[in-house]
Parts: sequence; structure tokens; C-alpha cells
Amino acid sequence: MYFIRKHTLLKCLIFSLFCNLGLYSVQQTVSADLALLQLPTKAKQTSSRQTEQPQCKVKLRLIEIHPSGNKQNVPGLLRVFNAKGNRVPIPELLNRGTGVKTSPKSEQTGIHSWSVIPREVQIQLPQTKLILEALSGLETELTRKTINLSQKSSANITLPLTRFANQTPNYKTANTHLHIMKLSRENCNRYLKQVPAADRLDLVFISHLERAIADKTYITNRYSNADFKILSKESGVLFGWGEEHRHNSSGHDEGYGHVMLLDIKQLVQPVSIGPGIMKQGTDGIPLSRGIQTARKDKATVIWCHNAWGTEATPNIIQGDVHALNIFDGGTRSTYEDSYYRYLNGGYKTPFSTGTDWFQYDFSRVYAALDIPLTTANWLDSLKAGKTFITNGPLLDLRINGKGIGDQLQLSADNNHITIHATGKGRVDFEKLELVHNGKVIATRKTDPLQNHFEAILELKLKIDQPGWIALRTPSPSVPNNPKRQQKTPLNEYGRELFSHTSPIYLKWEGKTKFDLNQAQAFLKEMQQNREKIAKQFLFADNHERAQVLDVYSDGIEKLSQEIKSH
Repeated sequence: MYFIRKHTLLKCLIFSLFCNLGLYSVQQTVSADLALLQLPTKAKQTSSRQTEQPQCKVKLRLIEIHPSGNKQNVPGLLRVFNAKGNRVPIPELLNRGTGVKTSPKSEQTGIHSWSVIPREVQIQLPQTKLILEALSGLETELTRKTINLSQKSSANITLPLTRFANQTPNYKTANTHLHIMKLSRENCNRYLKQVPAADRLDLVFISHLERAIADKTYITNRYSNADFKILSKESGVLFGWGEEHRHNSSGHDEGYGHVMLLDIKQLVQPVSIGPGIMKQGTDGIPLSRGIQTARKDKATVIWCHNAWGTEATPNIIQGDVHALNIFDGGTRSTYEDSYYRYLNGGYKTPFSTGTDWFQYDFSRVYAALDIPLTTANWLDSLKAGKTFITNGPLLDLRINGKGIGDQLQLSADNNHITIHATGKGRVDFEKLELVHNGKVIATRKTDPLQNHFEAILELKLKIDQPGWIALRTPSPSVPNNPKRQQKTPLNEYGRELFSHTSPIYLKWEGKTKFDLNQAQAFLKEMQQNREKIAKQFLFADNHERAQVLDVYSDGIEKLSQEIKSH
């Protein structure tokens, strides 16, 4: 035993030395979306003043018109095109694509084509005929206006925005996963004050994360709770704090996984685990240890990146994960590959989402809230499953009068349900899909209505088993999966549309959903991961190895008991 420990420790020391010297090559295998976001570049802004064309001083504001007729000044987004259809840069304003890798297409029609309007602004535009487009968040129609500034030295422009949906009284929106890198403190402050407000978010969680050497550029790691309070006051958006607790087996490869710990009282150490990320130490600390520490502090636990990581399943089986983030940083898999497995296994895991590096998309969680907005109140609604996620379409689902996150009690004497589902969106999302136990059972195509799109799906069903029902729009494509190449329409930021509600649960004769085949698949998955980790991961001694492998052994034992009870 002494020889084994001495030999293993020697390997660890040599491994750490090689890492610190930069001689250990980590495999940089990431999805296309993550690579895009982890290499942020400053958005290009070519000043129109560099041209010889005379400029017009423009005072511009956005006015939102409610269905009631009330009007108010709002933050939002603007882009300008000349008569030839070429985008006109506005160097005075923050480019909405700041921090996201650019491309000619994105500059012309994607996220980099938009500039942020934080309030009434003064800008300079060329003295010529122009087309202005504006929007604010997800609930207003796109406004398009043609103006002629020829031979005008100044102008006042008001762009009206028509609200086609009003979720505000019933929901509050949040991005649960955001970090900023490679910006100065001044530019980061500007970004955080302007971008979430222009996207009409109510709450943003900024999370601390660490990676050897690279984290020197993670500017949001330097913000304190006092800083977030100031940002909240100045921006009108509530900022919360958290941590991305994570482990990779090498560089960016799948390890134990990544998990958000939100509303923590203090950082859970170590923030990042193992030589794959930190270039030192071992793989000897499971994520479950940090999860338990956070839960004792009443923090909320959200698994990241579509249940990516070997510890996702055992921690969900133990009931230690409050929600599951999907499409937060890319589409490495889709609903059927991750989320539906847990629902069919009988685990109530609400939907959540975010954007990871920068706000590269409109991605957000709508959580039902009829009490004052605080981080704790919003997270309670998330944990209760009263949510839907979206980067465009707005969803609503009712079954026998019950809403998202609720549970119906059904029996042989009470086995009929009436479903009412709706979807609205500024961009045509093509159709609604009703999902029962992971299978699409009904669809409804969209209809144009004024300058947006809507769909209504109504259905009566006879139920004879436990399960769940949710509403979604079609799944976005998965770049590395040949079977999931069907793309969905793009939103104004050039991202494929997605939206999905958390389920309404159907309890049948006192029983909840439990798919035996899925449970056995989870058992096999945990057994294989336990074997792989024991052979391939780095541990200082048998104690470290045991405390990691116990996570999988405990999950296997609990699930085995559940299988026996069914």
C-alpha cells in the first residue's frame, strides 16, 4: 500500500510539473458554438465620419405602445441601412455583438448588425435616405421606418414599438448563466448596464469560474456583491451572483460536468477541479461535494450544458439538482438526448437556460412570479418548475385549468384532459409541438397576425398511465449529430429558434412516471462511467478514488432500490 501511494503521488507531482511548464497538451475539443463564444472579439465599428458624406445630428428614442394605449420610453435595439441595403455603422452606440466572434453575415443581418439604445440617444447619420429597424426584447414587433435626411443637419426621430404580448404581469425573465471576459472594467460596466436592459431581462446571474491562466481575463470574477447592487440600481435589471462549479477530464473534454450554484453565500472551493482545467492537482474531488455545500447554504443547483458530464445522472437521481440548463453555450445535444430521459425516469427537473460567455442570444427563462422580484423568489419559482425557456417564441400551456409545473391527479374515473396551448413570436417559429412522455402527439402551424405570428393548439385526450406533457417549438439542429441536422428559423441575432415549457405532470392512480427501460439505461451509464473513471482519471490515493466512485455507487444503489419497488 505504501508503494502504491508513493508511486501515485509521484505521478501526480510529475503531471502537475508538466502542466505548469506548459508541456501537457490538453485536447481542445469543443462544440462550434462554444468555440465561437470563448474567443470573443471586439465588434467592428467603422465610423461613418470617415466618409465624406455630410452627417445629420439625430436625437432618437424608442416608445413602446401597450395594447391599452399607454406609451413609455424603453431601451432596445436599432440598426440602420442605406438605400443600397448596406448597414450603416453607429459608432456612438454599443454594438450588440460585443464579445461575440463576428462574420460578414453577422455584421449585415445578425447580432453585430444591431446597436443598443439604452435611452434617448444622440447619434450622427448620413444625410441620405435610410431605413431604420428597431425592437425591444421578445414581446414587441419589429418596427421599420424609412426616413430621408438629405440636406438635414439635425432631426428628432421617435420609433414606436408595438407590444404583441405582455408576459410581465405573470412572469419574470432571467439569464441563469453569464460570464464576461477580455473587456476592460469600464467596457464591462457599460455592457452589463446596457445589454440586459435592451434585451428586456429582469434578472441576470453573473457567475464566478476559474481556469488556469485564462481566468486572468475573466473580468466578471472581479465584481463583488456591492458592485452588483450598484449595477442593479443603475441598469434597472436585478443582478444575482453564483459560481460555475466544474470538472473536465482534459481541457474542454467531458469530465464530471459543470453545475451552476446560484445565490451562494460564498464561493465553493475549489471552484474548478482537476488538472484538466487547473493544470494541477488530481481528479479526486467529486462535484457532489460542492453541491452539498451549496445546498446547505440554501443555494440553487442547476446542471449546465444539456446534462453534460458523468455526474449529472447520479446527482439528479439523488434529488440534488433543482433544474437543468439546456442550450447554455451551444447545442451539443437536444431535448430527447438529455432532458426527456430524466422526465421519463421519474425525475422532476425543470427547464432553465442562459448564454454562458456574453449574451450571444435572446436566451432566457420565463418564471411565473406574482410576488416582488428577488433572486430567492425567482429561484423558488424555477425550482417549482413554473418556467419556460426561449430565445424567441412565447409559450403558454394549460391542462384542465392547471399551469406549467402543476400536477394533475387522474384515475380510471377521471381520465380525460383538455389541453389549451398557445405560442406567439416576432419571427415565424413555424409550428407548436405538444409532447407527451417524450413523443410529439400534436402540432399546429403558425398564422401571421399583424407583424408577428401566433398558433393555438387545443386537444382533448384520454389518459391511462402516469406521465408528463409539455409544449415546445421544433428543436434546433445539433451540429455534430447527423440525425439532428434539421434547422429551425433564425431569430434577429442569427440563432436558431427554440422554446420549451417545463412539464405539467400527470399522476395516474397515485403513481408518477417511471420508465423501467430508461432506469436500466441509467444504471448501465453509471456503471460504465464508474469503471472508466477508476481506470483513466488521476487520483493521489485510494481514498480520493473511493470518494469519487462512491458518487456513482450511491446512485446505482438508490436507483436499484427504485427499480425493485416498481
